[in-house]
Amino acid sequence: MPPWAREGRLGVGVISAGKVGSVLGAALRNAGHQVVGVHAVSVDSQDRAENLLPGVPVLEIPEIVRRAELVLLAVPDDVLGELVTGIAEAGHFQPGQLVIHTSGRFGTGVLAPAQRAGAIGLAIHPAMTFSGMSLDLQRLNASAFAVTADQDVLPVAQALAVEMGGEPVVVEEQHRGAYHAALAHASNHLNILTAQSSEVLERIGIDDPSRVLGPLMQASLDNALASGTGALTGPVARGDTGTVRQHLRELAASGLPSDARGAYIAMAQSAAQRALALGTISEAQAAELLDLLAQ
Repeated sequence: MPPWAREGRLGVGVISAGKVGSVLGAALRNAGHQVVGVHAVSVDSQDRAENLLPGVPVLEIPEIVRRAELVLLAVPDDVLGELVTGIAEAGHFQPGQLVIHTSGRFGTGVLAPAQRAGAIGLAIHPAMTFSGMSLDLQRLNASAFAVTADQDVLPVAQALAVEMGGEPVVVEEQHRGAYHAALAHASNHLNILTAQSSEVLERIGIDDPSRVLGPLMQASLDNALASGTGALTGPVARGDTGTVRQHLRELAASGLPSDARGAYIAMAQSAAQRALALGTISEAQAAELLDLLAQ
């Protein structure tokens, strides 16, 4: 029986102390696990390790894997596979050791080299954006965690997600890419939309765009989450081509980078197609809007 199954509390090794790894390491520590080592190379990572994991030794990767019953791999997606392969080829993974990665893009397939060495692979991804500060620990309490694992160890992944403060949501291996695309589209592109709208408001003399956008965007988000596309409002949803035409003129004349106008056009085209499907505009109105946007 592996140590984690017998004792319940684990020795956790964190690779590395980025914004995600440091916070999840602290969450596991708060749940009663012992963080036995952390890998931190940059000054920022060392500062995060000191702030969120005080007293935890900063160690090289082989020593962390040797000490840990649970290895937490919180590294960029594009280096994860190479890292796992390198650790496995060096013979550092141990039979029965839990190896968890936090990538939204991958399931457990990327951990195959560790699993061939007898380790148990789990994919646990928090659906949350991280700042790398202690505030993130509170945000985890309202977060979903995508978990992917073999059926016999899926309860372990789910329990660890709960211990970190989140709600586990099972995502099948073949759906991890689509899952991550959906989250990136919602989170990252919302950031860009907010920045673009703020720039427009600043250029017309509004000093604090967040006061204007904050309540509106929060209400829109709440309505969209509650009602889906049925919450769609605005000139496109009304078939108000004249207003959309004016928006395009203003964005072109604003002096903003062209990406703002391009993003408006792309989203307005999608909104027109959805409004047509909902029946809030006619086929003629949709055609007029789409023709305008195509120009």
